[in-house]
Amino acid sequence: MAKNIIVSNRLPLQVTKLDNSFEFSPTSGGLATGMNSVHQGQESLWIGWPGINDEQIDKKSWSPLKKSLKKEGFFPVSLNNKEIENFYFGLSNKALWPLFHYFIEFSVFNENQWDSYYEVNKKFAESVLTNIQKGDTVWIHDYQLMLCPKMIKDVRPDVTIGFFLHIPFPSFEIFRIFPWREPLLEGILGADLIGFHTYDYERHFLSSVKRILKKEVSFNRVSLGNREVVVNTFPMGIDYEKFKNAASEHLAMKQAEKSDLKKQLELHKKGAEKGKLILSIDRLDYTKGVINRIKAFEIFLTKYPEYLERVRLVMLTVPSRSSVSDYKRLKKETDEIVGRINGKFATVNWTPIWYYYRAMAFDDLIDLYMTSDIGMITPVRDGMNLVAKEFVATRVSGDGVLILSEMAGASKELYEAIMVNPFDLNQMAESILTAINMPVKEQKKRNLSMQKRLSRYSVELWAKEFMKALKSKPEIDEEYPAQILDSKIKKSLINKFKSSERRMIFLDYDGTLVDFNDDPELAQPDQELLELIKKLSKYPDTDIAVVSGRDQKFLDKWFGDLNVALVAEHGYFMKFKKVWSSKGSHQKKWQNDIIPLLETFSDRTPGTFIEEKRNSLVWHYRKTDPELAAERVVELKTVLNSLLSDELHILDGDKAIEIASGRFNKGTAVSEIIGDKELDFILCLGDDVTDEFMFNDLPTHATTIKVGRKKTQAKYFIDNPTSVRAFLSSLME
Repeated sequence: MAKNIIVSNRLPLQVTKLDNSFEFSPTSGGLATGMNSVHQGQESLWIGWPGINDEQIDKKSWSPLKKSLKKEGFFPVSLNNKEIENFYFGLSNKALWPLFHYFIEFSVFNENQWDSYYEVNKKFAESVLTNIQKGDTVWIHDYQLMLCPKMIKDVRPDVTIGFFLHIPFPSFEIFRIFPWREPLLEGILGADLIGFHTYDYERHFLSSVKRILKKEVSFNRVSLGNREVVVNTFPMGIDYEKFKNAASEHLAMKQAEKSDLKKQLELHKKGAEKGKLILSIDRLDYTKGVINRIKAFEIFLTKYPEYLERVRLVMLTVPSRSSVSDYKRLKKETDEIVGRINGKFATVNWTPIWYYYRAMAFDDLIDLYMTSDIGMITPVRDGMNLVAKEFVATRVSGDGVLILSEMAGASKELYEAIMVNPFDLNQMAESILTAINMPVKEQKKRNLSMQKRLSRYSVELWAKEFMKALKSKPEIDEEYPAQILDSKIKKSLINKFKSSERRMIFLDYDGTLVDFNDDPELAQPDQELLELIKKLSKYPDTDIAVVSGRDQKFLDKWFGDLNVALVAEHGYFMKFKKVWSSKGSHQKKWQNDIIPLLETFSDRTPGTFIEEKRNSLVWHYRKTDPELAAERVVELKTVLNSLLSDELHILDGDKAIEIASGRFNKGTAVSEIIGDKELDFILCLGDDVTDEFMFNDLPTHATTIKVGRKKTQAKYFIDNPTSVRAFLSSLME
């Protein structure tokens, strides 16, 4: 039976070594809760680090630990102290975490840590490959394992892989700072479905894919040769019923059943006339905006002294990475500012800030949520922030106000909250006043709307929706009727080629025989390719034609000495009887008229350039920003269409626009080359829209192959020029 394989940095349990055995205790958290529905009640395996370093456990104990974990549906990945230091505390949390949260000044780029990140990702990938079977589905989580999808896909292209990023994906301007940006993006693109919390993160990711990797992106799909990657938004929810039910139980508690914390909180509210509690809950992390929040509270007390002794900020900061220097400094700064404000405003009976630096039990959290009047959740950058959702879920009486940072992913869903810019301290101070004075009727209206939304899109539904999307293959058969050139089809074509009496092979050049280059002059044929074409041209009863958009000079230089037909400038010039012939009279005037226009566009579009051919002009935009290019292409084509006569036409090349005279194309060229020859095998390979003319004009029995997965009239797809060369070589083996 096919199973789900979940892969995360940590297993959702804490392993404690006893004298002769191990004790497992489940951990709480959004991911553990969400994955419970995927992991439990069906065939499933969860792969991750168990929380014990190799140095903490002897080799004899490792095998029993693996057996014990396997019974529970877990597979441990072993890591030593050095790997944890360089992979987790190093690259993951000293480079990726700060960079993705826009704290560039905190980012440390260390090559040894990158090497460790790569090797640990490889360990995780190998653990998956060890346990995977045909039909299994893999779901990989978060920024620690971004290289993992590709490592698995390279070995098992048949496996369906999902990847979800739980932190923000930064804008292109920020992401491109990362020294290993290309392999990181390529690693993520090993997945078939990539998920983000918000559309902003999805948009930033796709922008980086277009601008850095120069991949073709159509809406939310990335084209990668013979497959497509879908990128989508799945905002993570919470276990709504768990928080709501716990709050209802706490509301019904008798005085004797209440915790000491609950009694203390209620005492404050009774002791002050119209006393209000503002709740702040975070991990102690620089992304959470704790210092800004405290400063905003200080501004509020200074500006509105009538609320002294009536409003208190209850701060719970959970220790996080306390051994890291940046976090030590943050802890020191937090302690100092809390002490200063308490010293400044405190009275005999009142302290403005209650500050807890510790983790808190679930029941105490519920008491904090319920007793507080205002939840102030204002991170400076946060992937989602489930605390804001938990606060709303516990408002079982309907009252309460949420102040929420617009920089948190949750702000896209909880838009009824009071939205603030966490860098605008005065605005945050004013939001406290707004929250205090908000009528109860308005509070209940806002909370009811948010609660309905949270109850519908719970964490269980989040996981279910992602898995449903992952297991649903994109409907691309109608758009791409061509078949993948798999081993079975290749074998059939090779047999057909060898058994034929008269053969003809048409080959495009750029993108088919060689990869594209930012500078076309550098995309020259290597010796291996020249030998391959020469060998094909000498194969008995076989004719070869190179049909290209390149000019005569280029084709003559590299292929002129070979026994092959040549077609230059998409069919305007032909050489298949030893001499070049032209399909029209060359007029320079129209080019002189168009060049100034193209120069204007090039001046306004950095990275573009003009190529002059005898019969055409080409505006290349491969080097420019893809998003700017998309705008300029539409603009240029609009202008050209208003100017061009019937004698001129526009060709859409690969990252190029070509203006040519006459109605000659690659289709008319191959038809003329074939003429009245009796051919029982015709093979044609091309990669762009100009090659579609060949595919359409060739006889129906011809074998037409598109290089790369794009919309086409060809019968088959092949991955890339490397695959093309391998296929052509196999014909002669």
